[in-house]
Amino acid sequence: MEFVEPIRDKNKIEAIRKLLSGNKRDVLLFTLGVNSALRVSDLINLKWVDVVDDNGKPHDYITLRDTKTNKHNRLPLTKKVKKAIQEHYQQNFKGGGLDQYLFQSRKGYNQPLKRQAVWRIIKDAAKDVGVKNIGSHSLRKTWAYHSYKAGTDIVIIQDMLNHSAPSVTLRYIGITQDDKDRAVLSLDL
Repeated sequence: MEFVEPIRDKNKIEAIRKLLSGNKRDVLLFTLGVNSALRVSDLINLKWVDVVDDNGKPHDYITLRDTKTNKHNRLPLTKKVKKAIQEHYQQNFKGGGLDQYLFQSRKGYNQPLKRQAVWRIIKDAAKDVGVKNIGSHSLRKTWAYHSYKAGTDIVIIQDMLNHSAPSVTLRYIGITQDDKDRAVLSLDL
């Protein structure tokens, strides 16, 4: 398996979102992915009922059971995610009940996207904006990296990612020795 990186440049995140803008499903997939600690396997198994009420209004939170750890997880939805949900709902919800998959494959009725399809969507969009070493797992890593850079305690990020130790989380998000050196040198008290 290829090692993938987080998307560190916020301008590249916006460029990818813009590139995907013609397909509201893919915009939501990307936007929700980079704004959460969800694994791709959890993303693709979301259903409309998980994100909207009976009138199509986005929930404030997603509540789900993590497929890998079996832990309950409650995730608040950001403004950008709610906007992407509304746009995807308006463009793609065809009725038939909220128990349908949020990220439906075009290859079968009410079938979720496959992991490989998510990988291809993310990889192709990243390549088009000049980002390398990217895959579907980069979405989760991007959230963790930017949360850390914004000052979120590493222990909170560790807990949300279900990692065993802060050192695992730091390695996971690509915090390098150069980053550590810059942190020390920037203070110079």
